[in-house]
Amino acid sequence: MNIGQVAQMSGISPKMIRHYEQLGLITVAGRSVAGYRQYAESDLHILRFIRRARDLGFSLARIKQLLSLWQDQARQSAEVKQLAGQYIDELNVQITSLIAIRDQLQHLSQACHGNDRADCPIIEDLAGPAEFANALPP
Repeated sequence: MNIGQVAQMSGISPKMIRHYEQLGLITVAGRSVAGYRQYAESDLHILRFIRRARDLGFSLARIKQLLSLWQDQARQSAEVKQLAGQYIDELNVQITSLIAIRDQLQHLSQACHGNDRADCPIIEDLAGPAEFANALPP
């Protein structure tokens, strides 16, 4: 398959496929006599794996680890579960932060009259001390 075909079948753009090659997530494609990249069925499976992992929000570093585990027939599922668990913990921290941000913005929005006057609790909060911003994890 050429890069256009594998891109269409995997749902990953040709640009990203070339990027994944540069990162070593997939092997560098062989070339046809005319110089076009040629991909095997196994490359397509790897790209679909990457696509699904990206859809779940896994980082490229974690995807590289997951690919390594996927290709290792002697792997232990405990390693895979540990990676997923670490990511779940990170997601929970992000969710907590996002909920706190949403709640703060809801509070400010409810306090704003939204009329033709200049005073606005949202603007006043943004211009005030960064107490809330400093309380959030980076």
